[in-house]
Amino acid sequence: MAQKDSRLAILAVTVCSAAACGQNQPPAPTQPPPQPQPAGDVNLIAHVIFVVKENRTFDNYFGTFPGADGEQFGTTSTGASIKLGHTPDRTPHDIGHSWQDAIKAIDGGKMDRFDLIPGGNDNGELLSYTQMTEADIPNYFRYARSFVLADRMFSSLTGPSFPNHLYTVGAQSGGAINNPTSASVWGCDADDTSTVETLTTQGTITRQFPCFDFATLVDRLDQAGVSWKYYAPGKGQPGYIWSALDAIRHVRLSALWTQHVVPDSLFADDAAAGRLPAVSWLVTGAASEHPPDSTCLGENWTVDQLNAVMRGPDWDTTAVFITWDDFGGFYDHVPPPAADQFGFGPRVPLLIVSPYARPGYVSHTPYEFSSLLRFAEVRFNLAPLTARDTVANDMRDSFDFQQRALPPLLLDTRACP
Repeated sequence: MAQKDSRLAILAVTVCSAAACGQNQPPAPTQPPPQPQPAGDVNLIAHVIFVVKENRTFDNYFGTFPGADGEQFGTTSTGASIKLGHTPDRTPHDIGHSWQDAIKAIDGGKMDRFDLIPGGNDNGELLSYTQMTEADIPNYFRYARSFVLADRMFSSLTGPSFPNHLYTVGAQSGGAINNPTSASVWGCDADDTSTVETLTTQGTITRQFPCFDFATLVDRLDQAGVSWKYYAPGKGQPGYIWSALDAIRHVRLSALWTQHVVPDSLFADDAAAGRLPAVSWLVTGAASEHPPDSTCLGENWTVDQLNAVMRGPDWDTTAVFITWDDFGGFYDHVPPPAADQFGFGPRVPLLIVSPYARPGYVSHTPYEFSSLLRFAEVRFNLAPLTARDTVANDMRDSFDFQQRALPPLLLDTRACP
């Protein structure tokens, strides 16, 4: 371990010297997107929860949702417009969703080459061009109808899980654009041979050890004395790769990790008992909905977590944001805006569940993962981290803090296929 610690220290010095722990930070957009005015006082929210699931586009899950900008047809590389097929509960395989795959699928905004990425069209099955309906994810549709569904939520980076999860804690990826080479362990715990592709500000792709040291929201929270926890599977368990703080050296190798990063299995108990901190992140493993795993099992897991929140004493002061980390290779028809050299990537679903969420509201406001952080920064009076969260819409337009608080929506889990 001493050898690895030495290597990490060298890397951390190199990283931090570039721009005060903010290397490869994207430049600010010249004009921030429009920010609708919120109603009422955001301070009614005392508990903010970010639930990050895996690998779905908006069209894949909510393309058929009434009133949302969804699509049931897609354009292929041949120029053909085809009806989107049905995504099975367990897909036959994963679909390519790397940085390079996403750029190919987006095709400069034409959104017509999802059939050319690995697994997108094996033997004519066109798995990329499939979607689910309300019958497949009825409880997600119930949440969308009762609370808020956002149809302009974009993945922060044109690529896969590792860099996008970093955006959910730091509003940047440290320049990382792909997943690390090690399959089972990412971040500072990876073996010494592991590397990750990074994109420099000059547009050159290089490789480095997947351990970074930029400032994150947890640092801002700690400095302000605001409580937080990151709920995630532990080392050796499925889903540990999505525990984003493992890739932040000053968190992983300090008491911040041992005191604040806890098993995802504890979340429901903490919620039910009123032990939730002010800010929580929640990721999981087999129930993440990452293809080829079951969507039904993943939805059931989400229902169990939300039921625990709604039965607990903190429901009246909670805002839950449920999103998916990247496009997973699935089709989406909306071209992502060009924020900077790193993104945006394709749209992903976002559900906002809170007693102060606008009931039955479909938000068309542009969001990205930095918007999650911006909401917490506004609520707890924290300074932004990067150019991204400085200009990100903070999602308060999806709330009405003057409305009568919505009651809990307790749902039943389903028998899965």
